[in-house]
Amino acid sequence: MNLSARGEVDAQSASGGGAKSTKTIKATLMKSAIGATPAIRATVESLGFRRMNQTRELPDNDAVRGMLKAVNFLVAVEGTPYVRPKRSKYKIWRKRSDKKHKRGH
Repeated sequence: MNLSARGEVDAQSASGGGAKSTKTIKATLMKSAIGATPAIRATVESLGFRRMNQTRELPDNDAVRGMLKAVNFLVAVEGTPYVRPKRSKYKIWRKRSDKKHKRGH
């Protein structure tokens, strides 16, 4: 810590020495959290997202990276392509009448 003649702290040493640069990650909420589990909704809210297509600059640390990984199907991170989730390949689409006939109606 550098003290000047008047006992003031230099701005550079007060901000962490100047050697560290604060890294940030840009993330954008691409898909709504409506219909997601409460844990997913809480994660989106804790990342600071309030609306769709909102972009936030978040600190680059392990906690934030873990939260972004948990909601990667909703959030696009700068530098990685966002792939929209697809429907299930294994769901068999049936008409409503098929279901009714199986029940005997």
